[in-house]
Amino acid sequence: MRDLDETDRQIIRLLLEDARRPYSDLADRVGLSAPAVSDRVDRLREIGVIRSFTLDLDRSLLDGGTPVLVDLDVPVARAGEMRNALAELDRVEHVFQTADGRLLVRALVDGDDVTGLLADAIDLDEIRRVDVDLLVEERWTPTIGDAGLALTCVECGNTVTSEGESLLIDDERYHFCCGSCSSNFEERFDRIQRNA
Repeated sequence: MRDLDETDRQIIRLLLEDARRPYSDLADRVGLSAPAVSDRVDRLREIGVIRSFTLDLDRSLLDGGTPVLVDLDVPVARAGEMRNALAELDRVEHVFQTADGRLLVRALVDGDDVTGLLADAIDLDEIRRVDVDLLVEERWTPTIGDAGLALTCVECGNTVTSEGESLLIDDERYHFCCGSCSSNFEERFDRIQRNA
């Protein structure tokens, strides 16, 4: 498994600008053939760097509620579970979790009913503090910078280097630092499946 190179990063930057950009246009801009760009995008999807191609909506042109930023102070031990529950709500666009047990939620609410929105997903008695700010403008600009791959072996926790491997099991991609870890994981997974 090779690391990201500057061509991979440039392809990602171009796709961040416009995910519908044709491979022929990408190829012209990075100096490769369209099939070579297609192979690189496929590889980036296979290892999970590119998860999907999404739509960027301009919410200011739509009437769907009042945009707010909600800052929740929650128990650290429950933050992950609460983050996932909030992220499932239709009116929640982004959820960020900090190391100290805070959740920052970008959402659309009906009128001023933040409590109703939160109560649909989590137990309000577990929230230690809530701050709500009305959003008047926002900009979401994901970037790649000079990032390289930062994969961790799901079997042993080591860093996955160029000798690493990936497996697709039940529609989920797993990364391993070596063939031994890959084999151990796959054998254990198969054994659990047979005994289930």
